[in-house]
Amino acid sequence: MLEQMGIAAKAASYKLAQLSGREKNQVLEKIADYLEAQTDTILSANAQDLEEARASGLSEALLDRLALTPARLKSIADDVRQVCKLADPVGQVIDGGLLDSGLRIERRRVPLGVVGVIYEARPNVTVDVASLCLKTGNAAILRGGKETWRTNAATVKVIQQALEECGLPAGAVQAIESPDRALVNEMLRMDKYIDMLIPRGGAGLHKLCREQSTIPVITGGIGVCHIYVDDSAEFEPALKIIVNAKTQRPSTCNTVETLLVHKDIADTFLPVLSKQMAESGVTLHADANALSQLQAGPAKVEAVQTQQYDDEYLSLDLNVKLVDGLDGAIAHIREHGTQHSDAILTRTLRNADRFINEVDSSAVYVNASTRFTDGGQFGLGAEVAVSTQKLHARGPMGLEALTTYKWIGFGDDTIRA
Repeated sequence: MLEQMGIAAKAASYKLAQLSGREKNQVLEKIADYLEAQTDTILSANAQDLEEARASGLSEALLDRLALTPARLKSIADDVRQVCKLADPVGQVIDGGLLDSGLRIERRRVPLGVVGVIYEARPNVTVDVASLCLKTGNAAILRGGKETWRTNAATVKVIQQALEECGLPAGAVQAIESPDRALVNEMLRMDKYIDMLIPRGGAGLHKLCREQSTIPVITGGIGVCHIYVDDSAEFEPALKIIVNAKTQRPSTCNTVETLLVHKDIADTFLPVLSKQMAESGVTLHADANALSQLQAGPAKVEAVQTQQYDDEYLSLDLNVKLVDGLDGAIAHIREHGTQHSDAILTRTLRNADRFINEVDSSAVYVNASTRFTDGGQFGLGAEVAVSTQKLHARGPMGLEALTTYKWIGFGDDTIRA
């Protein structure tokens, strides 16, 4: 089965690579329209997935990731239209010039070919990946989680309908519908057909892909994100940022998981933090130094377990740790961070500069919420993933991250001396 999907995807990628920007946008507009026109069909499939996932004991955080509503589906369709408005990077000349040999050389952006994406309970990823791949002339093979297979199948059917009506092969976007995990292992070795693999899921999935894949892998999306509250921070704006970073949508990878607080402001900051977290419904997990002070406040609090510093809660839970200062905050982030998104709240320019230079994350913020690490928020349109590695792409991956380049030489009967 996967062999045939690979053959179809590779053949489709050759055709997609020849499309003009206008032709690709026509397909995307039709996909957006069809998503809205077939809302009932997609939501019906999603309702079945939700019912089964709830019965199997899936957490509320993952149920929230899985759930589609008319408003969410409308937003997904609008994201596709937003991709239409973005500049097409394919064909862009990155650099070049005339060489002493008389050869005119240029480096031009081209599609990757076939992109494989493995993801879990995130049905919006299906459309995000498809739209970005089509905009950049890439075919896509998608393997969503078993919790979303009905939703993904219904969504891909809509996308394939739009493709075929535009005279393009359905093989340009395909989904592996079977929940059989053995197919993931098989997919990891499809280097004959898939040019780049992107896992979007937990640490176990990323480890599996890094160790078993024969295809280049872009890893990311695991967000153990931190906010450091410096001793010069202003409490009122700091609390607004913390509330946003923790509660705006707790199930996302750019949600803050650990709050690092300068010990010199603990006596005054922790009481107001407790009050704010109680109002926001956040449970605190405090280190020994912060625990006694927080226990005197209204927020629910318990002692933090060491392993919790390394995990995503994806819920209304927040670690709180007192640190000696900027050095302590940076050391903690280096030990427990995932190079996703980390922030400093400060009014000291020197500390802000040090944090920017010494925290090795794909996104670093000064006096801003970590929730901004998102392709849409960065002006990239829908994102295919957030990369936390350093080669090829880093941070939110938009259109350019789905291209590579080729060298082109133009001569006038030019030969090498």
